[in-house]
Amino acid sequence: MEFGVLGPVMAWDGQPVDLKGPRHRAVLARLIVARGRVVPARVLVDDLWADPPDGALSALRTFVAALRRAIEPDRAPRAPAQLLITAGPGYALRTEEVDAWRFEQTVASSSLPELLRGLALWRGPAYAEFADEGWALAERSRLTELRLRAVEQVAEARLAAGLAAEAVPDLDAHVTEHPWREDAWRLLALALYRSDRQGDALAVLRRARETLVGQLGVDPGPGLSRLESDILNQATHLTSLGTGFDSGFDSVWSETAAAYDRAVGGTRARIESTVGLLRSLAVTGGGGLEEARRHRLAAVRAAEELGDPDLTARVIGAYDVPAIWTRSDDETQAAAIVAAAERVLPTQDHPSIRARLLATIALESRGSRAPRAREAALGAERLARGLDDPALLAFALNGVFLQTCHRAGLAPERDAVGAELVTVSQRHNLFTYEVLGHLIRLQSACARADHATADEHAAAADALAARHELPLVAVFTRWYAALREDTPDGYRVAAATLDGAGMPGLSAGLLPLALAAHAVRHDQPIPDADYGPHAPWVAGAPDPPPGLLLEAHWALTAHAARRSGDGELLQKAQAALAPAKDEHAAGSGLLTLGPIANYLN
Repeated sequence: MEFGVLGPVMAWDGQPVDLKGPRHRAVLARLIVARGRVVPARVLVDDLWADPPDGALSALRTFVAALRRAIEPDRAPRAPAQLLITAGPGYALRTEEVDAWRFEQTVASSSLPELLRGLALWRGPAYAEFADEGWALAERSRLTELRLRAVEQVAEARLAAGLAAEAVPDLDAHVTEHPWREDAWRLLALALYRSDRQGDALAVLRRARETLVGQLGVDPGPGLSRLESDILNQATHLTSLGTGFDSGFDSVWSETAAAYDRAVGGTRARIESTVGLLRSLAVTGGGGLEEARRHRLAAVRAAEELGDPDLTARVIGAYDVPAIWTRSDDETQAAAIVAAAERVLPTQDHPSIRARLLATIALESRGSRAPRAREAALGAERLARGLDDPALLAFALNGVFLQTCHRAGLAPERDAVGAELVTVSQRHNLFTYEVLGHLIRLQSACARADHATADEHAAAADALAARHELPLVAVFTRWYAALREDTPDGYRVAAATLDGAGMPGLSAGLLPLALAAHAVRHDQPIPDADYGPHAPWVAGAPDPPPGLLLEAHWALTAHAARRSGDGELLQKAQAALAPAKDEHAAGSGLLTLGPIANYLN
């Protein structure tokens, strides 16, 4: 079953939704917009009625019941709902089958067949029934922009494939409907030129100028003027396969790289510049993260081989990529980075360089029991606070966060770090660290079982990720949605986000651990599975390593000790958990073993 929100009316399996009234469909649409996160009932009420009447909550429950009957007609009486579930104080829709989401995934491709397949899903404006609803506005705008860009990407793909004439009709209709899209005008003129219609191409550019100036009151950008000049001069690059924007966006990367290669011949400058590229690569997605890790150590070793401690220190300290998880993805590499940082640290006097080296040691020592890791984090923070460098302070605070998991009950301290990261990042436009701050606060809210606050931080992180193209953020927010739902199927859906994410330190054994936690909470046998690094604590071993799963590991140990009658181990686990007696074993923001008080009795 697929839910359809692209078109004049909502549908599923291609058929219009047949419900009694628009508010039923509004509830469904509102839950789809939330993308699996729980929407509190009070929020739904406020979104459904400008002035909620008495009995609004009861009416909402009636709408939900009707929706469940409509979308799961074969569900047995009293059987739990599988799609529209009740979770905590509200409701969530558990499905990946939404045409708008499939559209979004498909048009992310650069393949012409995939782009065409994605555009074929567009039956009309997204959430058209709810055009005046504030809660739908941002999603409608985002999907509309994706669709307009996809039309232009199809044209680009056709031009690159030598199919210029095929690109003309759709582009002509596109600029007529959306005359403010300058790139569409450019592509249309180029397609006409490559179809041996130079006069028509120049006429289109004149039409573009008249439209932009006459209707919108703006002058055409330099790209259109440059293209007109190139067409008049019959520039040779216009006939080569590609989008013909030789001096614009399509070639800026290759031209800049070529210029850099010509201008910068020194090995030292190239090594140092490489780290800047790796920082950007690390946040692009799973493959980028893995490649960045691999090349980062090579850059450090290359700097060391040159015998230049200042260069080595800069190369190590420049990789200030935010880190949210407290277990390393590659412990061997992390140890090598720490060792290199420790070797070069005594040679550096500048407080900024020293702070970056110490922050690196703190980040790469995550999960370590050694006192040096926390000592380095606090040292980096102390130096950073004495300097006027917000980015350095954010880097140092990241280290403090990762080294504030050495005992149970430290969620409030981590929350304070997250709050400062959000404040500093918003003030200085450090959007990757702003995302980190929201995710830290989400985790801390989970430890307090304050899911309304956690929902707000999840939404803020997702919004920043969409705006700045940070795909890995969805791994953590989708797992948080699974925690809220707390069902085996919800965790299995979340686990799919780890495929290709490039985070083995997070993914190894995580799904089995979540299912074991669910089993413990519901007095069910713990399933046999490959628990990876979590296996000792599922089996009841003492002394888990520092990290965001510390309370969860100790709770599992207490559970196993109670079952086996090991009083000494149970006493040790309870003593370790006691500082968090008022919290939940959910500080990871990914899974929960419920109130820690349950393991202290």
